[in-house]
Amino acid sequence: MKITGPHYTIGAACAAGNAGVIQGLQMLRLGECDVALAGGVSESIHTFGIFASFRSQGALAEHEDPTRASRPFDVQRNGIVVAEGACVYVLERLDDARRRGAKIYAEVVGHAMNTDATDFVVPNAERQAQCIQMALNRAGLVPQQIGIVNTHATGTTSGDIQECAALRTVFGNCDHTLFNNTKSFIGHSMGAAGALELAGNLGSFEDGMCHPTINVDQLDPECALNGLVLNQACEAGRVDLILNNSFGMLGINSVLIVKRFDE
Repeated sequence: MKITGPHYTIGAACAAGNAGVIQGLQMLRLGECDVALAGGVSESIHTFGIFASFRSQGALAEHEDPTRASRPFDVQRNGIVVAEGACVYVLERLDDARRRGAKIYAEVVGHAMNTDATDFVVPNAERQAQCIQMALNRAGLVPQQIGIVNTHATGTTSGDIQECAALRTVFGNCDHTLFNNTKSFIGHSMGAAGALELAGNLGSFEDGMCHPTINVDQLDPECALNGLVLNQACEAGRVDLILNNSFGMLGINSVLIVKRFDE
């Protein structure tokens, strides 16, 4: 598949994390390479420490039905489902992609990264909102233009609430923006999370559908968002812009905005 940036394209078998895409774009802009592979890989074999760490923090999800353990925004959510996965994008300049006849699916029009430095684990809603707004400003966009926001929400109590607060700050007056979550389907694939989640939404450019957040039996009132798509996919109409949130522990925030590519 193929995505593009202002004169850059991303193509590939799968998708990369936001940070990898941003770093790849910078390398292209600096003329350090002509093609950049930006991706994420996460495998949990021999990584007992990851599970032990989340369990000790009370952040490892439990449910009698494993398929329902990942449930962001649900009032009974109780943590992360650690997942495996891998995705790689090929980033290249738009002219190069055209020269080789590549099929271009989207354009990278905005991105941003910042850090919180307020807590090792608990996110900072104010800084997340600033990161989202920075990406919009760099793209020359206003929130009302975004068709779909793929949330980072992992299923932890505080994390989901903080992100929703940030989204309300930026998108509070938007009537047509839809919000979904991909981790509810595939869990949290750690270093590959941003990659897989962006890939899971790119199809909306073609079919005009927005996939939902599943496993929500009772929405946490503190996670309520206008346009939050729950349990059933919905028609989104023509989707021109998708914003992808990818946040991490130690206060690392990244946001990527991609646009439908039209000649």
